[in-house]
Parts: sequence; C-alpha cells; structure tokens
Amino acid sequence: MENKTNQRLSIGGMLVTLGIVYGDIGTSPLYVINAIISDAGKMRYAVPEYIIGSISLIFWTLMIITTVKYVLIAMRADNNHEGGIFALYALIRNRARWLTFPALIGGAALLADGTLTPAVSVTSAIEGLKGQHIGPLEFSDHQFVVVLIVTAILLGLFLIQHFGTEVIGRSFGPMMLLWFVFIGVLGFMNMLTHLEILRALSPYYAIQFLFSPINKAGIFILGSVFLATTGAEALYSDMGHVGKKNIYGSWPFVSLMLMLNYMGQGAWVIGHYQSAAYRNLLDVNPFYEMLPDQIRLFAIVLATLAAIIASQALITGSYTLVNEAIGLKFLPRMLIKRPSNTRSQMYIPTVNWFLCVSTLIIVWLFQTSQHMEAAYGLAITITMLMTTLLLFEFIKSRLNQAVAFGMVLFFGLIEVLFLMASLVKFVHGGYLTLLITLVILSVMVVWYFGNKQRENYERTSEYVSLLDYRKQLVQLSKDSTEPLYSTNLVYMTKIGPHYSIKRKVLYSILDKRPKRAKVYWFVTVNETDAPYESQYTVDMLGTRNIISVQLYLGFKNSQHVNIYVRQIVNDLIDEKVIDTQYPKYTTLKNRRVGDFKFVVTTEQLMDLATDPKMNRWDRLLIGGRIFLQNITTSPAIWYGLKFSEVVEEAVPLVLYNPKILRLNQKEIRHAVKDTKK
Repeated sequence: MENKTNQRLSIGGMLVTLGIVYGDIGTSPLYVINAIISDAGKMRYAVPEYIIGSISLIFWTLMIITTVKYVLIAMRADNNHEGGIFALYALIRNRARWLTFPALIGGAALLADGTLTPAVSVTSAIEGLKGQHIGPLEFSDHQFVVVLIVTAILLGLFLIQHFGTEVIGRSFGPMMLLWFVFIGVLGFMNMLTHLEILRALSPYYAIQFLFSPINKAGIFILGSVFLATTGAEALYSDMGHVGKKNIYGSWPFVSLMLMLNYMGQGAWVIGHYQSAAYRNLLDVNPFYEMLPDQIRLFAIVLATLAAIIASQALITGSYTLVNEAIGLKFLPRMLIKRPSNTRSQMYIPTVNWFLCVSTLIIVWLFQTSQHMEAAYGLAITITMLMTTLLLFEFIKSRLNQAVAFGMVLFFGLIEVLFLMASLVKFVHGGYLTLLITLVILSVMVVWYFGNKQRENYERTSEYVSLLDYRKQLVQLSKDSTEPLYSTNLVYMTKIGPHYSIKRKVLYSILDKRPKRAKVYWFVTVNETDAPYESQYTVDMLGTRNIISVQLYLGFKNSQHVNIYVRQIVNDLIDEKVIDTQYPKYTTLKNRRVGDFKFVVTTEQLMDLATDPKMNRWDRLLIGGRIFLQNITTSPAIWYGLKFSEVVEEAVPLVLYNPKILRLNQKEIRHAVKDTKK
C-alpha cells in the first residue's frame, strides 16, 4: 500500500517531507516576532531582556510541544503508519466511550483553525511588498492593495484544487529546502551581531521572563509564543504521507533553521529597538526589516511561495481529515473526487469551498496580518489538549497508568496555560475561529449521535432471519411467470448475527411487487480501524443465488461498491460458485456478467404521534441527521453507484404503531334504506 512505501528513511523522502509536513510551522517566522513586539506595545519596549526571554520561550515551546510531545511521543501512536487525532481515536476508541468527545472537539477545532493558516501566512508574505521598488515601479503602502493580491492568490489556489496538485507538489520539497536554508543563513548572519541572544537557550530566561515586570502581558505572552508551534498537529497528521522516519530525519534540520531565524530576528531587534526610525512604531516585522535591500524582493517572492505551499498543505490536510471523519461517521457523506491515481490525492468540493469562503472572509474582516495573529492559535490549543487526552488512553494501554497520568499532567498543564493565554484573543478575533469550531462541532455531534440514536431505534424494528425466506427467494428466482427485474439485484443493507435482516427489505422484494432476479445480493459495508483495509467475505446460505457479502473497508478507503461487487461476481464465477450470466445482448465479446440493479433505502422520520416513546432530544438528533443526509451526498453517489442503475426506496425509520393510529367504529350499514316509503 502507498502509506507503507514511505516508511524507510531516504534523502528523497526527507525532501518530500519538507514540502508536505513543515509548511505551517516553517512560515511561522513571518509573523511570530511581530506578534511578540505588538505585545510589548511599541518597539522601544522590546528591550534585550524582553527579546531574550521571548526567544527562550519559543525555543522551549518548540522543544517540549513539537519535539517531545509530537515527534517523540505522539508519532509512536500510529495506526498502521497513519497519524493525526482521528487515526489516534480509531486506534483506541474501543477502550472507553468518553474518547469520542475529545476526538470530536479536537477535529472540529483543527478544521476551524485551518481557515486562518492560509490567510495569515499569505498576508504576512505579501505585506513585505509595501513600499518596495520593483524596477521603475513603487509598490503601494496601502493595505487594501495587499488584501486584493492576497485574495487573488488564495482564490486561484482554491480554484486549481479540482485539477489535482500532484505535479505542483513535486516542486514543494526543493522549494521548502531553499526556504529553510535561506531563513537559517539569514538568521545566523544577524545573530552574529548580538551573540548574547544565545542565552535564550537556557530555560532560566524563559521562566524569569514570564514573571518579570518587563513582560507587561504576563502569562498572555504565551498566546503569541504559541504561534511558533501551531504546525505541530499537522506534523503528526501528515505522518502517513511521508513516514515517521523521514520526519525523524528532517526535524532536526528544520528546528535548527527555525531557531537560527528566530535568534537572528531577536538580535536585529536588540540592535534597533532604540533606533529613531523604529522605536515608536507599533507594527514592526523584523523578518523583512533585517533583510539587505538587494535581496528583499527575492525574499518576498520566496516567502510568498512558502506561504502558498503552507496553504496547499493545509488544504490537502483538511481533505484527509474530513475523509477520516466521514469514515468514522463523524461527518456526513460528501462527494470525494480523486484527480490522480495517487491514493492520497483527493478533492472534496464541499470542504474546498467552505475553506475558500471562510479564509476570504477572514482576510477581508481582519485586513492585516497583525489583526489575524490576534485571532490565530486559539482553536489549535484546544486540538492539542484533546490529543493529549487521547494519548493518555494510548499510553495507559501500552505502558502503565502512572506513566500516562504523568504525561497528561505535564503536557496538559502546559497546554492549559497556552489555552488560558490564548483566551485573551477571543475578543480580538478568536471568536470567529471558535464560532467556526462550534458550527463544525454541531454538525459532527448531530451526525454521530444522530446515527447512534437511529441505530438504537432500528434495533426495535422488526427483524427476521434471511434463512426463513431462502425457499421463497429461490422459487421467485426461477418463476418465469414473473418478469425479470434484474440479473443481479443488490441490496445495500446490514446482515446481522444469525442472518438477521429488517423485514422491510424482504417486504421490498416479495410484497411490494415481486422483484425477480437471478442472483440476490445483500451487501453489508463494515468500517474498520485499519486505515486502508479492503477485504470481503461471502456466505452463499447453502444456495447458488442468495449471497451475503460483508465488505471490510478501512476508514480512509473509498466505497466504490459497484467495482467491488463486480470483482466478487467474477471471483465467484471463476470458482464456479455461481452460474455464468451470459447476457443475450451485449457489445462486449465474451461478457459473462449480467446487469445489476442496486437498491438503497433512505429513511424518513414520521410524525411524533406515530412513536410516542421517542423523546424530543432523540427526535432532534435523528431529524438533524436525516436532514444532513438529504442535503449532502446521496447514498447512490457515496457507494460509488453514480453510473449504475439505482433504485432509492424511502422507508420510515420507525414503523407506525397501529394502537396509536386507530379509528373508532361508529356505524356499519348492511343495506340501503328505501327512502321512497
């Protein structure tokens, strides 16, 4: 499988990793120090002690959160080489019911926070153009021009998604290698001017700074510091694309380049915080200010390309995350397209345009990267905290409870501090990402728990044994007095233990209008915890024309049931388990498989009076779930039956209760009265 081919360490693998994994965290130097200076108030308040303490916090945040928690611990919690909060949840979900809640909250927050990454990265890069001379032209200082350019870049990026990005993606690795070397060398050269910045490597200065009167923001400075590690969750999520060994091999280089740049920016601030040109400024971006004039335009172009790569990684990461959520029944079915033959390449139109609209709203609402930074990072702290809770259960199952408690207390305390510090961002724009989080979470809750409640009510429906109806189905199949409905009649339904099946399925075949077929198929799709599992079992029920198929598909696999069923038909014909189905008329030479007709049922919720036992909360969840089902991808498209003959039958979720809907008899007339007498 594709995800297994990336598991070995190689130069090429590490180069691909640079392009796929580190886009978000790699563009953080564009705005982190700028946000820290904004917390100081004006540039003149960013004194050496302030800058050294801030850089020390950045260094130890990257060490503790990114390196220790994600690279050294979380990446060991891989689900068949796949990582991320949903893959982790799938690995441990059978251990406790409460694990569903952190998975839902963390996934919703991760998707919501992703709407800010393209906006803040691209805006930070383009703002470097303000006041720049390009040949005889001078770029405007007006922020409106920046917003227009950012809008054009982002809109173009979202528009090209449906073509697939495989070809473009090949250049991401070399481009990001150039980016990291550039920012590392640039930072090192500036660091040499004030080597006292190296004191930031000591944790003493980080702790001292948090409680120093120089730090007027207090603990809330952590909200800006946290921006340096927002890409850590993406690092874990993208593990399946590149392999953990390539991340292990490339992270030391990436972290070194990042810290060299942060220290270089810090050294520049130490050398210029008293300068007349800067000391009274509220908004200073050291990343661009420390650049020599000769290379500034090159740096802006390179920064823009890096920001676009970071945005592309975020978009494709969102597709993967949503695909996993659909497989875990956290989100409704959505149309998934695959623009290339690469398994990891997918395009989900609904997600693409949701991200596009949300990102452009953020760009136009906040206008500047400084305002976006104020809203950035709040939701991702929630995701990190939820990942810590899930890791607690994983470590408890692999090691022991004491180690698990130690881990969750250590990282949990740090992340709670970051969350508290980020809460101040709520009034400065964090409310928007939290609002998006709540919208996504609401959809997830309604879909997931609506499914659970629906299943509970389905268990009260009347089930029968398919074995009891074998004789009738065999007779109907051979009854030439009934017109042939289809050669292969496939019902997408669940066959449970002891061949239990809903009576309404057999009612559809035998009672509505007898549906005669040569072969009756009952297909059950089972979602498994292994990401890319694809297996099937067949039970012939002692016949040659009644077949129960159990498909076992991983939560990252697509459900192209028509392809699977045709493969199974050919397999069974090869094994002489069923008869060859030579069609009478065909354009294909030696065709041995007949036509197919697929039947899927769409459930409808009946009036409350038909089932008084259903409480209003259950009715709200189930009704919401059915509403989402009706406005998203139809079952026919979801099962890959777009070009197959499909019959959709509407059925009530709960059959009506005849004791409730009953008329009282008033009169029965046996004869017509003679009115002429």
